[in-house]
Amino acid sequence: MSDEAIKATNEESREEEFSPQLNGKKLSWQKLRRNDSLEMESGKFSGRQVHGSKGASWSVILQLAFQSIGIVYGDIGTSPLYVYASTFTKGINHNDDILGVLSLIFYTLTLIPLIKYVLIVLQANDNGDGGTFALYSLICRYAKVGLLPSQQVEDRDVSNFQLELPSKRLRRASKLKSKLEKSKFAKLFLLFATMLGTSMVIGDGVLTPCISVLSAVGGIKEAASSMTQDSIVWISVAILICLFMVQRFGTDKVGYSFAPVICVWFSLIGGIGIYNLFKYDPAVVKALNPMYIVDYFRRNKKDAWISLGGVVLAITGTEALFADVGHFTVRSIQISMCVVTYPALISAYAGQAAFLRKHNDLVSATFFKSIPDPLYWPMFVVAVMASIIASQAMISGTFSIIQQSLALGCFPRVKIVHTSAKYEGQVYIPEVNYLLMVACVCVTLGFKTTTKIGNAYGIAVVFVMTLTSSFLVLIMLMIWKTNIFHVIVFVLTIGTVELLYLSSVLYKFDQGGYLPLAFAGVLMAIMYSWNNVYRRKYYYELDHKISPDKLMEVSAGNFSRLPGLAMFYSELVHGIPPIFKHYVENVPALHSVLVFVSIKTLPIGKVPAEERFLFRRVEPKELNVFRCVARYGYTDVRNEQEPFEGMLVEKLKEFIRNEHWFSQAFLTNGEVTEKEGEPDDGQVEDMRMEQAAEKEKQQEDAEREIEIIDKACRAGVVHLIGENEVIASKGASLGDRILINYAYNFLKKNLRQSEKVFDIPHKRMLKVGMTYEL
Repeated sequence: MSDEAIKATNEESREEEFSPQLNGKKLSWQKLRRNDSLEMESGKFSGRQVHGSKGASWSVILQLAFQSIGIVYGDIGTSPLYVYASTFTKGINHNDDILGVLSLIFYTLTLIPLIKYVLIVLQANDNGDGGTFALYSLICRYAKVGLLPSQQVEDRDVSNFQLELPSKRLRRASKLKSKLEKSKFAKLFLLFATMLGTSMVIGDGVLTPCISVLSAVGGIKEAASSMTQDSIVWISVAILICLFMVQRFGTDKVGYSFAPVICVWFSLIGGIGIYNLFKYDPAVVKALNPMYIVDYFRRNKKDAWISLGGVVLAITGTEALFADVGHFTVRSIQISMCVVTYPALISAYAGQAAFLRKHNDLVSATFFKSIPDPLYWPMFVVAVMASIIASQAMISGTFSIIQQSLALGCFPRVKIVHTSAKYEGQVYIPEVNYLLMVACVCVTLGFKTTTKIGNAYGIAVVFVMTLTSSFLVLIMLMIWKTNIFHVIVFVLTIGTVELLYLSSVLYKFDQGGYLPLAFAGVLMAIMYSWNNVYRRKYYYELDHKISPDKLMEVSAGNFSRLPGLAMFYSELVHGIPPIFKHYVENVPALHSVLVFVSIKTLPIGKVPAEERFLFRRVEPKELNVFRCVARYGYTDVRNEQEPFEGMLVEKLKEFIRNEHWFSQAFLTNGEVTEKEGEPDDGQVEDMRMEQAAEKEKQQEDAEREIEIIDKACRAGVVHLIGENEVIASKGASLGDRILINYAYNFLKKNLRQSEKVFDIPHKRMLKVGMTYEL
């Protein structure tokens, strides 16, 4: 729907709502455009933010580029530790095979991290935030493909919500959008794909620490031949446990000291690579010719295809480029990749290839064998530190992803701890941290070698990349309106390469490749169970919400008014939840002021604090009952740093003042437009006196209502939490009974409760329970 059509629809709905009051008055909407009570707050704040831009100066961008080296590139930077060993698992059969693999690595690094992610995918960020959920939210914001019916016209007024469209509207984009909105299968599939991609990234967060630490610690065998593989495994486990134990201090303290270490790491691997290149075989630069790839496949056929599962490990951690963009800026990540990471990695792989051309038999320990003797121990220490940093990047990414999925109703409630007041995107989740630690220790003890873990690692990496490409094609067609020729080129080049790699890693399913799929299966089951029942519960409340007539009937009953202000929390955005009727029937008393608060997550990263609240008055006016929608982005966290209660009360007072001002302007304009012809001086004077009297009356009414609010706050604020128990209805199927009665209720009882998520003070909290039969 075009902007003009949306505007017309909004104005028609406003006219219909006020038609009983107008009674045929000739009111010009161009002169006085009505702001609905749910638009009053957001309508004040205009302007939009360009995606990915923080308006930073070049000095700030360069500082962020330096910091991003320590956070973003740890994983992809440590890949030279194990790529050649994972590719040539059966040894080197022909010396030119090294050139074929180097050529594969070069073009893979150029096509995927550099061209696809740095130049294209980073542009698809959601107001600076990246990752699978950011892509999904971008699509949800443009097309109504979300499964919860909580969309409101007013959401478009949030400054971050606006979409920047780089080209004119095209017919095919509208057709695609229409098909997505009409297809229930497409909506379910998009949510399923998002959950799958998220689960795979979390699986990546389990495997990255295992393979990185195990590879780095394995280098000690080159200096101490008595060191057994079991000893290396136990040392790796000890390092992993220490790594997870320090997570509670936060990425700010643990991570931002890493940039110098990773810079030293890139300097060393790049320098050693150039040294080996000139010392052993400068002719490996011939690998720039892609014909060596063709020759490699001709010689090795199926074995060459299988070896792609090792080559793809050269781009592990590439998804972190996109997932962590919210911590930095697009420009800073582009600079650090192009200036530091990419040249260093190409030099490292070229140097190792030159070394292998003279030492075919040392392929199983290429990295450490190719280090000059004087640099061996410094390089070993830096390698261990870099592997720990690589692990840290994926662990932090996992926390951020789970925070996003939690906010969008796709993950059970867990405790979100903000670990930095300076860097807003850094969070820590205790429950998830310990589960990751147990999983990492079990994988390390179970697999023991990097080759087996590499087989598992590849599937997680390529799966997420393929999914990102699929979402990106949707965004290109629907939002960017990209030329169809460019879309076809993207699919034929990037898409073909990724599908080829995906087919190769899936071949190793029985050699460890099942592990990330098993992780994804468990996480998908958890996410699906929670999201499915969450949506059913929302639809139940929507179907049984209290109508205005029912509220009048309830309010007409015999109940007393208590001094104080009550905030009644529910997830229902449209209307008053059925639990309120249950409350009034059992407790025949209402506080002097009652606000129904709905916590709503918009499909954007952040909502500015000044645009947080939307209010609507619930009639009859004498009840002093209001509805409030508190809007958050999926990376916003409700915490003590934001005085929720105080902000809500202040915005409520502002809403009352604005409502009275609007009523006065509305009536004044109506009087003027009713008159035909030019009024004489006497009429003008009478009108001015009437307007002055009306204005004074409106101000008195507003001040009286605000005094009622202040008096209620002084008497005390009470938080009423709707705790809904859900059970399967009597005629439900066996699957639904298992899903609702066991899976969902198990998750709910063993994880965080609502008041902990909303950070509500316990001393002023009252829970209201009700059972829903779904």
